[in-house]
Formats: sequence, C-alpha cells, structure tokens
Amino acid sequence: MTTEVLGLPRGRALTREDLDAMPDDGHRYELLDGILVVSPAPRLVHQQVVLMLSRVLFDACPSEFRMYFAPVDVVLAEDTVMQPDLLVAPREAFTERDLPGAPLLAVEVLSPSTRSVDLLLKKDRLRRAGCAHYWVVDPDEPSIIAWALRDGQYVEVGRAVDGATLRLTEPFNVALIPAELLD
Repeated sequence: MTTEVLGLPRGRALTREDLDAMPDDGHRYELLDGILVVSPAPRLVHQQVVLMLSRVLFDACPSEFRMYFAPVDVVLAEDTVMQPDLLVAPREAFTERDLPGAPLLAVEVLSPSTRSVDLLLKKDRLRRAGCAHYWVVDPDEPSIIAWALRDGQYVEVGRAVDGATLRLTEPFNVALIPAELLD
C-alpha cells in the first residue's frame, strides 16, 4: 500500500499552480513556504464566531477597506498562499481573484486541528510578510488576543477573556467581547 498522494509533485516545494490543482472537496488547502496544509471543515462553533466577528468588523471597518472571510487567497509568495478566517485590506489591494500581499489585518479562529498552525506557522509567516495586525480568537476559552507589528515583531496590544471588552484603536476603532461572539 502506498501513502503517496497522487498528483502531488515530489522532491520540490509546492507552488500556487499545484494548489490550484487541488480538489474542491470541502477541505481548506493552504501553502506555507511550499508545504501543503490541509484543514477539515470547521466546527459549527468556529463558523458561529466567524459570523459574529465578521458582523462587528464589517460595521467598524472604514470604507476605504474591505473585509472578507475564508476562502479568499492571500498570496504572500509563489509558495505561500493562505486563507485567514477573516481579513481586512485596502479596497484597491484586491484583484478579481485574491489579495496579492499581506492584509492589514488577519484573524484566525482556533480549532483543535489548526491551533498550532494558526499560533505558530501562520502567525510567523504573516509577520515575515508584513501583516500589520494579527488576531486569534479561541472559542473554547472564549478569548481574543490581538498583536500588532512593531519593528518587525508582533507585540500583544490587547487581550480579553469571556465577558471582558477588548478595545482596539488600530487598525481601526473596534470593541470586542469574546463571549458575545458565541451567541
């Protein structure tokens, strides 16, 4: 029995062209520095948090920006294409197909299957690409952590747990209460 995935190249990093050949099977396919990351369909609580957070961000987002939720490709390099759960970038930065370059804000909602990828790999890759703001929501706690890029490193600029309010002034004014994202 073989464990080789049919159709995937061997002996080289994967590219966006390889990613485009992936099946439309309900999984999320992303590339991080040429390595394929496959995520199953998210839990319902994950989708609830994305829905509620997108409503808050949509209302708070200034008109010069666009907010989208996955799946939208963020192309950081030929070998790095990711799909943050939510992203915000200037309207003119998007093409018909994707966002070529780092967003202003990327948000990930943690799931058991993606927790370490979101907190380590994606966070580091977005930092290296110059994504100014990275937030992580943990629906199991519930909590939100917000980081901002300062001198090439992410520094925590806010954190809230359960019913506490997280007030942020950048990238725009917004107030978030983790527990309310689960309603």
